Amino acid sequence: MPDVTTRAFEWTETNREWLVENPIRIVAYVLAALVARYAIHRAVDRAIRPRAKDGEKPRSAALIRSLRPRNAPTERSAQIAARRAQRAATIGSVLKSTVSIVLLVWVVLSVLSVLGVNIAPFIASAGIVGLAIGFGAQNLVRDFVTGVFMLLEDQYGVGDIVDLGEAVGEVETVGLRVTTLRDVDGTLWYVRNGEIARVGNMSQEYAVARVDVPVAPGADIDEAQRVADEAARQALADDDTDVLGPVEMLGVQEVASDQIVLRLTVKTKPNGQWAVQRRLRRAILRAFVDNSVDLPYVRAMAMEAN
Repeated sequence: MPDVTTRAFEWTETNREWLVENPIRIVAYVLAALVARYAIHRAVDRAIRPRAKDGEKPRSAALIRSLRPRNAPTERSAQIAARRAQRAATIGSVLKSTVSIVLLVWVVLSVLSVLGVNIAPFIASAGIVGLAIGFGAQNLVRDFVTGVFMLLEDQYGVGDIVDLGEAVGEVETVGLRVTTLRDVDGTLWYVRNGEIARVGNMSQEYAVARVDVPVAPGADIDEAQRVADEAARQALADDDTDVLGPVEMLGVQEVASDQIVLRLTVKTKPNGQWAVQRRLRRAILRAFVDNSVDLPYVRAMAMEAN
């Protein structure tokens, strides 16, 4: 009987590490990863959700406030608020996915180490595989990284009119890999973020309506400028919905053998410059006709008739 007891005790001592210590360590690693994942995900969720005190309007979440340009004027519109919330939610999703992947890899490597498996070959193999994937999918990685930075820097958002080099139009979706925009002809363009070398945004903060008006070379320039300025001010006084500033008559912009070009500008709301330009051109041309300001094509037609 003592021999049997001694052998059982020796068996227990020999396998104690596998029956008690290793399972406890594995459970501890898993619990630590779950707790860390929960805490970090909760912190990210709190950062992207707007906060509100009792009796006060909801304020921007911490992550949304950090994404706001420091030199931009205060913006209150619902569209801007929704855009910031969308950016914060997208970045928060990326952060949570990254944290989950890192913790999963850490748990797997820790469990293998506890089980006595040499993880050095796995790390070396993962490095080689990652290098091969990096070479094969470098464009995909570049698109993803560029998309993250575009969201962080708020280069453009849904509804903006942008010039991406090969395509110009209104942004319909902003993804981490592809941006889609629809041009004036209705064509939907799919632009990879990694291929975007420059971005011209016509919809951020404000825009400028620039109007060039041609007059005949023999016209009275001072009178033409006065008529154009008054017509523009009267047109905007009737409807100043998109206007943010006064009309500025810059004067003669170009002199050619067949015409003289006058230029005026006015500061407008984003995406409102084109409507303002059309209103101003129509009003100025009517005023020129009413005040007998010679237009280049009218004089050319008269010379042809003679």
